[in-house]
Amino acid sequence: MRKLILLFLVSLALTAGVLRASDDPLFHSSDPLATRDEWGKFHQMPSLNEVDFARRDSSRLFYYSRSGRALLSDPAYVGSAQVSLRRWGYYCGPIDGLFSSEVSGAIARMQKAYGMRVTGALTLPVRRALYLP
Repeated sequence: MRKLILLFLVSLALTAGVLRASDDPLFHSSDPLATRDEWGKFHQMPSLNEVDFARRDSSRLFYYSRSGRALLSDPAYVGSAQVSLRRWGYYCGPIDGLFSSEVSGAIARMQKAYGMRVTGALTLPVRRALYLP
């Protein structure tokens, strides 16, 4: 019985210590100027791009049936390609949904790294390498 009471008191002391240390910088975001809510936690939303509000098809099947040229006129699809290229480190420009020479150059760098034929165009192997439909 004494061991059970002692274990309960130790666990209570540890939980009280953890609750007091809720302002520990290890558990917060790296931005010290970010706003906090009533519990002291950070709630930072990622920055939104204009292409986040662009119209998208409800199913991925519609994207599989389109050609690369038809997809270049879709700003949501080009924006997702820009995000994928940025994630892999090939693109550094803005996520604006426009197929520019920077996006074409990033695709060409990716094609060269993957051993594909370098064209700078959004071909089916490029779409598969970027995990896009």
